[in-house]
Amino acid sequence: MATAAAASASEAEAEPKAGPEAEGEEDEAKAARARRKVLSRAVAAATYKTMGPEWDQQEEGVSESDGDEEYAMASSAESSPGEYEWGYDEEEKNQLEIERLEEQLSINVYDYNCHVDLIRLLRLEGELTKVRMARQKMSEIFPLTEELWLEWLHDETSMAAGGLDREHVCGLFESAVKDYICPNIWLEYGQYSVGGIGQKGGLEKVRSVFERALSSVGLHMTKGLAIWEAYREFESAIAEAARLEKVHSLFRRQLAIPLYDMEATFAEYEEWSEDPIPESVIQSYNKALQQLEKYKPYEEALLQAEAPRLAEYQAYIDFEMKIGDPARIQLIFERALVENCLVPDLWIRYSQYLDRQLKVKDLVLSAHSRAVRNCPWTVALWSRYLLALERHGVEHRVISVTFEKALSAGFIQATDYVEIWQAYLDYLRRRVDFKQDSSKELEELRSAFARALEYLKQEVEERFNESGDPSCLIMQNWARIEARLCNNMQKARELWDSIMTRGNAKFANMWLEYYNLERAHGDTQHCRKALHRAVQCTSDYPEHVCEVLLTMERTEGTLEDWDIAVQKTETRLARVNEQRIKAAEKEAALAQQEEEKVEQRKRARAEKKALKKKKKIRGADKHRADEDDEKEWGDDEEEQPSKRRRVENSVPPAGEAEPGSEANLSGSSAPTATEPPLELKEVRVGARRRDVPKVPHDSSKDGVTVFVSNLPYGLGEPAATLRPLFEACGDVVEVRPIFSNRGDFRGYCYVEFREEAAALQALQLDRQSVEGRPMFVSPCVDKSKNPDFKVFRYSTALEKHKLFVSGLPFSCTKEELEEICKAHGTVKDIRLVTNRAGKPKGLAYVEYENESQASQAVLKMDGMTIRENVIKVAISNPPQRKVPEKPEARRASGSALLPRQVYGARGKGRTQLSLLPRALQRPSAGTAQAENGPAVPPAGATPATTEAPKMSNADFAKLLLRK
Repeated sequence: MATAAAASASEAEAEPKAGPEAEGEEDEAKAARARRKVLSRAVAAATYKTMGPEWDQQEEGVSESDGDEEYAMASSAESSPGEYEWGYDEEEKNQLEIERLEEQLSINVYDYNCHVDLIRLLRLEGELTKVRMARQKMSEIFPLTEELWLEWLHDETSMAAGGLDREHVCGLFESAVKDYICPNIWLEYGQYSVGGIGQKGGLEKVRSVFERALSSVGLHMTKGLAIWEAYREFESAIAEAARLEKVHSLFRRQLAIPLYDMEATFAEYEEWSEDPIPESVIQSYNKALQQLEKYKPYEEALLQAEAPRLAEYQAYIDFEMKIGDPARIQLIFERALVENCLVPDLWIRYSQYLDRQLKVKDLVLSAHSRAVRNCPWTVALWSRYLLALERHGVEHRVISVTFEKALSAGFIQATDYVEIWQAYLDYLRRRVDFKQDSSKELEELRSAFARALEYLKQEVEERFNESGDPSCLIMQNWARIEARLCNNMQKARELWDSIMTRGNAKFANMWLEYYNLERAHGDTQHCRKALHRAVQCTSDYPEHVCEVLLTMERTEGTLEDWDIAVQKTETRLARVNEQRIKAAEKEAALAQQEEEKVEQRKRARAEKKALKKKKKIRGADKHRADEDDEKEWGDDEEEQPSKRRRVENSVPPAGEAEPGSEANLSGSSAPTATEPPLELKEVRVGARRRDVPKVPHDSSKDGVTVFVSNLPYGLGEPAATLRPLFEACGDVVEVRPIFSNRGDFRGYCYVEFREEAAALQALQLDRQSVEGRPMFVSPCVDKSKNPDFKVFRYSTALEKHKLFVSGLPFSCTKEELEEICKAHGTVKDIRLVTNRAGKPKGLAYVEYENESQASQAVLKMDGMTIRENVIKVAISNPPQRKVPEKPEARRASGSALLPRQVYGARGKGRTQLSLLPRALQRPSAGTAQAENGPAVPPAGATPATTEAPKMSNADFAKLLLRK
């Protein structure tokens, strides 16, 4: 029904048109609809594999229809309106997303993820022409991965009909095998070429494809076997009596190469061959087996490691370089680059090997081209590419186009643009024949120099706030060429005048460079003029410039010239010395002011300390007076039970006064002091102090223990709070918080696990927030035994795939920053920098998937405004921290060398006052007085002095009467 309706509709529309033009247009429209329908079915089939039968039911009305889109949509809308509305909404969303991606690519054509997303959506919509264009554009800028190529090739092969389509698909296969070494693509190419064996020259083409596949991946240890077997199966299928020798040859060639499962191939050859296997083949097979044993450790290391396995590939490459087989060296480089295509150093090493050893033009230029397509931000690869193009005699137009691509690649530093301009200018200089007074090449060189200076001034300086060439190296090179090769000293002097006006006149080395150029290609008059200007302008090494001037006048000048030179140099040096004296005096004055400020701060601290000490002495006197009152008047009070326990019944209870006491003499008791009960005092002290036993740290359990710090000091029950967090990592034996002598939590603790694996997993909890503060979790290491141990887990070296963002608003969250950053690439991690209290510092580190995305993010995000804050974005390259020198132990006058731990970790404190309350102080000698009575000496202790006689109540009364 749908087919008939579509056919009648197309015929009705075609009736007004007449002639062959209308028929041709109708055929083209039908063919386009058919190709689009095939692509849509391919997409639907791929989606069915992923989503299951539900998708098949939703798309059933559309996929089974063979008519045009309007009829199919109308029929599906009549049968199920909900499905139609859903499909329309999804299609509209996809169209909007396609437009957004196309606009993004028009701004930044080097956005890899945008290309991938656009191709995926266009393929889903069935837009054949747009999919082809999008894939073509992406393949011109980036090398495509094996998955992208196989998807593209699958779509094109499913729609290929005639001979022209087959030629187009074969061209795609040729492009695919050039990007990376892909055994699966070669296998698909061979199988696809078999389908055209019936065409003219088809058999020779199939064999050519398989032979090229063997040259490319036939030596692959693990994946080359599939190519050999496919080639043999093809030859066996078409083999005749005269063709059997071809199969024999393939078996013998394969058995001479070390490959996995060689034994099975040898057994298959024995079974297939009717004649006994020649002795030479057996010898080659045994030799290949021996070679396989040498390669197995490296192959097994690759199989066991996880991608990208750069270290394993580097070791494999070193091994192959020692053996020296060019084919195998090329193969292992190509295998390594498949997984490490964004590592510039690997591309540099590979291209260097090809340039110096193989020197095959097509192979060398192909490697250089792929290198700059994979790592376009690396200027060294572009410079080597230009040299390789020149070395192999490529025409000037191609080299110029390559240089223009390099300029638009988006380098990370301003100096990179200077380097690529120098490489291109060197190439142009080598093209010029300076024997001729004027030539087209010379004019092109001069215009290129002028363009380079303008480009650095406008484009580079506007982007990086610097030209990248502060010493004007490009202008110096231009001046040398004009002076030495073109004999144009006038132009050279103009260039040097421009160099000096750009802030270089104060440097002696710049004047001496100009002077040497004048000495070699100018005259004495201009040499003398240059040195006189140098004497007046140089500020870094004026003595050296003066010495050069006097030396020249001594050898070539007249007496008048000598007198002038001496006068100028003496005047200049006197002025320089005067300036240096003033600078030294100013520096000394600043140093003295700083010393005075330090002294003022010291005096202020001393006065403040004395004031605090005076207040503490007054408080201590008052406290001592209160204690004396308690001793004099507290005996007549009813003694508390806790008191009896502490003094061990050393004072008789009330009503049992001693004979001769004042209570018996006067017949009445003394007045009692109003003081709160002692039990209440002990409760208050206990509220401030925890009865926590001192547990010494067992260093033998450091392997199963982690050190947790930066915890909130107000944490009520640290052990109860932290145990649930760490029990998620494993069985926790003990959470041991550390308290001060007053019983206050000190903000750190030790967590002991039963297994070492649990302790290692607990390190992942580092920086987790606990009551608003980031908790630091680090290994338990004795730093006295391991002084170089560092707990900082982040890299402090240059990381080209990571960005450092500063100037962020303090209220900016991780999710908001990720939403901004993911527009420029795949964000792997974001870390907001906070202080120890967990407060943001306005800094962040953003890690991208590769260097290309990071470099593009720098270009787009640097200078962006977020909530009225202008942020700065740069490649992460933290400055080197200065390691503080360890202070030497000091000797006290007249005493031996004291160990540092006598005064604690920070040396001797500013004061030796005890900050512990007297109520909590422990007696240090056997004669120490208890709070309400003499302390009981420990068992076995002998007092150093005789014990003072006990005083009775009468003695206390006499002391009172004396006052």
